[in-house]
Amino acid sequence: MLGKIADAGDAANPTQRYLMDVARSAQEASALVRQAWGKYKTPVDYGIVSLNLAKVAALIDAGMPTRLYYVAYRNNAFDTHVQQSDLHRRLLTYASDAVYGFIRDMERIGRADDVSMMIFSEFGRRVPENTSLGTDHGAANNMFLVGKHVKGGHYGELPSLTKLDTLDNLAYTTDFRRVYATVMQGWLGYSNTAGVLRGEFAPFPVFG
Repeated sequence: MLGKIADAGDAANPTQRYLMDVARSAQEASALVRQAWGKYKTPVDYGIVSLNLAKVAALIDAGMPTRLYYVAYRNNAFDTHVQQSDLHRRLLTYASDAVYGFIRDMERIGRADDVSMMIFSEFGRRVPENTSLGTDHGAANNMFLVGKHVKGGHYGELPSLTKLDTLDNLAYTTDFRRVYATVMQGWLGYSNTAGVLRGEFAPFPVFG
């Protein structure tokens, strides 16, 4: 469908012309992505689940101008309400292997100084175990920053495992938007974080 729209010729209607331009742009970008991925070869092992990070490495290696890439662990794999202990440990191993492989690949192609990663989940876990040997959706969670320019350590106050809210959720101690502000300002060099995040959130001194 995109191909047919892009080849439909010129249009007098400005809305139609805009849509056709978007379709052409998407078509051209898709061709570049396929070309970059088709040419990319790496000896680095990304583990059992690559999280598509090898494809991101291919696009970086190809010199794509994109500044932000987003990948996800598919199929709600971490939705572990049942028999969580072994499954969760295995999933975390898969994820950490993929991240480790990506960082090693960036070092191999000489782009490790140009890349930082932010790792997050859209939900955390409650503290008490449920009756199915798992835990249910919670509020607070961890976020990780990875890269050569990241000053390692723990930022923010550790949440209490005993002072929970009425639903047995951890009480978060750091607004996640502080981490977004940290990356936007410290890594991307964007100073107007308040305009994007709808408020002032002090960044952490993560990037050196």
